[in-house]
Amino acid sequence: MAQTIRDYPAEKIRNIALIGHGGSGKTMAAELMLFISGTINRVGKIEEGSTVSDYHADEIERRISINSSVMHCDWQGTKINILDSPGYSDFTGDVISSLRVADLAIVCIKAVEGVEVGTEIVWNYTKADATPRVLLVTKIDNENADFDHAVETAKERFGHDVVVMQFPLNEGLQFDAFVDVLKMKMYKFNRDGSGKFIESDIPAELKSKADSLHEELIEKIAETDEKLMDKFFEAGTLQDEDLRRGLQLALNTSKIFPVFCSAATLNIGLHQLLDFIVTYGPSPKDRGAVKAVNHQTKAEIDVLPDASAQPSLFIFKTISEQHVGELSYFRVYSGTVTAGMDLVNESNGKAERLGQLFVMNGKLRNEIGKIAAGDIGAVVKLKDTHTNNTLASKVFPVNFKPIAFPDPVIRMAIHSKAKGDEDRVANGLHSLHEEDPTFVISVDGQLSQTVIAGQGELHLLIVTRRLKEKYNVEVDLVEPKIPYKETIRGIAPDVEYKHKKQSGGRGQFGHVHIKVEPLKRGSGFEFVDAIVGGVVPGRFVPAVEKGIVDVMQKGVVANCQVVDVRVTLFDGSYHTVDSDENSFRIAGSMAFRSGFKEAKPAILEPINEIEVTVPEEYMGDVMGDISGRRGKILGMEGEGHFQKIKALVPMSELHKYSTILRSMTQGRGVYKTKFSHYDEMPKELMEKVIAAAEKAKEEAA
Repeated sequence: MAQTIRDYPAEKIRNIALIGHGGSGKTMAAELMLFISGTINRVGKIEEGSTVSDYHADEIERRISINSSVMHCDWQGTKINILDSPGYSDFTGDVISSLRVADLAIVCIKAVEGVEVGTEIVWNYTKADATPRVLLVTKIDNENADFDHAVETAKERFGHDVVVMQFPLNEGLQFDAFVDVLKMKMYKFNRDGSGKFIESDIPAELKSKADSLHEELIEKIAETDEKLMDKFFEAGTLQDEDLRRGLQLALNTSKIFPVFCSAATLNIGLHQLLDFIVTYGPSPKDRGAVKAVNHQTKAEIDVLPDASAQPSLFIFKTISEQHVGELSYFRVYSGTVTAGMDLVNESNGKAERLGQLFVMNGKLRNEIGKIAAGDIGAVVKLKDTHTNNTLASKVFPVNFKPIAFPDPVIRMAIHSKAKGDEDRVANGLHSLHEEDPTFVISVDGQLSQTVIAGQGELHLLIVTRRLKEKYNVEVDLVEPKIPYKETIRGIAPDVEYKHKKQSGGRGQFGHVHIKVEPLKRGSGFEFVDAIVGGVVPGRFVPAVEKGIVDVMQKGVVANCQVVDVRVTLFDGSYHTVDSDENSFRIAGSMAFRSGFKEAKPAILEPINEIEVTVPEEYMGDVMGDISGRRGKILGMEGEGHFQKIKALVPMSELHKYSTILRSMTQGRGVYKTKFSHYDEMPKELMEKVIAAAEKAKEEAA
């Protein structure tokens, strides 16, 4: 039965995403928000696997967030939807999908390390939709915590719009107080985890520092608006109401990135952060219209968060839960949706009836009758709707821009452990891709392999584990074959082959002369009919080409596809009775085999372009490793404390590179890769590939 849950207008909703490098305290920040608001009555622990957001068995076992979790709480009459996203780069797709429906990003930065590679990556994701950002310096109670260092690294990487809103009094193991430079008050906390605090005046010895930071904050707010700047010049400061409106505007337009203090283990700082989110954080109404495309007219339109308008929603995440089935998470962008409502999937044109609607707190579902514009919810058992799909009213055919997920960085081939499981494996993999679009499947007919690809080795291990748990099929992960190609470097000017067979009755006869020569890289295949005088009748010419294409698909020297060759059929002969299409097909194939071997065969290997981001101290090691993988460095560019290295590396040298890079850089290096082109292999490696192909052929025989 649907629970009675309060309705919230768009202006009383805040959608926030907690993002940051792995281990930066996102999950515990979410847990504290739920506890402080009274949503839960005890604080869970990651070590015990008892937090609201990390509830999957994989997350509890590994003590990391693997999936984004959706939660909500009420603070001062405002609903805050909290999306806790993973920090581990293998699960970056969930960060991107969370940000897509968030109106404010809380970027968590550890007080000891400051900005890390993962912080920079998620920060760049926020730029795609110009998501407002707040920086939360976490774990200030850790030994060697250095708040100023964390802020400095943030300013270096993210610019001088990073502005201190709070600073700690006694960071480190004794941390229990901070100064709020907006309110110009000090907050001292009990260290028992209760979250209780006393607000007092700022101590005299800290007044000068607080005044200076307060002045800097007001100036920064004034700079974002001309009218405020005039008032600031006239009065030398801003009144409270101007300050409030100016800060709201500056935050919403990404002209200011305030920095806050916290220590989740002691329950310090989250109360004040919630106050700030409710008072200054943008609501869906503040964020304004969202761009969409009219499915029928193809015109771009603005969709406003109006609860009384025609309904439209966007599916940003799909999961499959035991005993529930598929659960689709969505944000309503216009109108109000109700259980039983009929909508159209504008991505595929299919009708959908909404089933039970829920608001979520981790795995806990509260059934709700309706969800209005600006809010986030979940629906069960949609038939033909998945992540990135738009559902809308029949009379409001809008389509929201799909989320752009990153390309995979690792490939593995899979083999079913049990014969006959192939269909179940295929169905399971397809369902897992629907849940997680960063996990990609391809069936390579040339190599006779099913290849899965994702964001890292752990990502693929989790996928195969879920395949076993949900679909009861087991697979082995093996190194994928490399899609080498064969070509030639020389010319075979006149290759003759005569196919002649007599065995009683009608015989077989096909006779051809061909020229085999190389084409420019990437040209493919060209067949030239240069027969003069009908020495090979026109009806047999396509059969010659077909015979050549058959061989090209299977390969000549290494069982790899042949590319970039031109074959010219220029002479031959035929028999009026014995010649037929099959005879000329055989003659063409045998002539091509012979000519290919004459024309200096070569093996082409796929080359990938990679972009590696690492802290400066690891740059030398990483570049040396790339060179050791036959890589060619294209260039480097500095980004604060990080270096971005671009290089071309053979695909065969990149197996499990994401894991190797993490190991080499203590988990601080990340990379992305994409196919670039094919290039010729060195002779000694080519010989190994050919020898391996010969061995495989012998074993198969």
